Amino acid sequence: ERGHSVVNVDALTYAACLENVANVVDHPNYVFEQVDIRDRAALENVFAKHTLDAVMHLAAESHVDRSIDGPADFIETNVNGTFNMLEAARSYWQVQGKPKGFRFHHISTDEVFGSLGPTGMFTEDTPYDPRSPYSASKASSDHLVRAWHETYGLPVVLTNCSNNYGPYHFPEKLVPVVILNALAEKPLPIYGDGGNIRDWLYVEDHVRAIDTILYQGKIGETYCIGGDSELSNLQLAYLLVEEVDRQLGNTLGISKTLISFVEDRKGHDFRYAIDHSKLTDDLGWKPTTSLEKGLETTVSWYLHRVK
Repeated sequence: ERGHSVVNVDALTYAACLENVANVVDHPNYVFEQVDIRDRAALENVFAKHTLDAVMHLAAESHVDRSIDGPADFIETNVNGTFNMLEAARSYWQVQGKPKGFRFHHISTDEVFGSLGPTGMFTEDTPYDPRSPYSASKASSDHLVRAWHETYGLPVVLTNCSNNYGPYHFPEKLVPVVILNALAEKPLPIYGDGGNIRDWLYVEDHVRAIDTILYQGKIGETYCIGGDSELSNLQLAYLLVEEVDRQLGNTLGISKTLISFVEDRKGHDFRYAIDHSKLTDDLGWKPTTSLEKGLETTVSWYLHRVK
């Protein structure tokens, strides 16, 4: 929409869906490269084929439950894959004469900071304290990016965001699981007593933040991106099923009766919350999508694809 040329690099693993980009597949400014970032040679070939002024590194294994059951993929992709991305970008940047405008934007997670108690918020200065194989792998990738900046001068910016939600979300995360199970009248599994708290960030607000930071962020800096929407998992589930019932015209509140509590996740962090004041004060970004509007849009998107 902004006139950029985009090279989309994706391995097309289990969570991929080419229909998500069907509306741009024939656009002259869009190129798709099916490449796994764990494949160094294939990745370097992508950099050799295209003229690039920015790299936005979002590729990762991201599901905490899967990292507990099979951590190897998370180390290989999130750590080794990030190493490959950094080396390919560094080589390209050097061959091009170290252009001043080049950027490597590493997109990460608030989970690297560990778990909060009932009060306080994560900031850019919060010490790292990852608790799961997923968050440990992302913490490792963050450290690699900073090291490549300090050691080699690679121009980088980093972001750590709170939980994303919105259309197109692969149905393994909490929001799509609750929506899709409610539509199918299946049990809605909630870990433990549902008291774990997360800050929810609508995906388009996150995209605006990424775009803002890529072009306006200060080289070498980290920015935290939050949604100003703290909720317990149980509170979120209630809001989602109420919205499902509302859009279906179900006045009996049937969906709420489907909520079931299941054994808690191992090492389940109690609370995440992000203070995005640095990003707001320095670059003028703030979330603009209310939780109510974001959930309405998200539920509607899934509803129109299932019913």
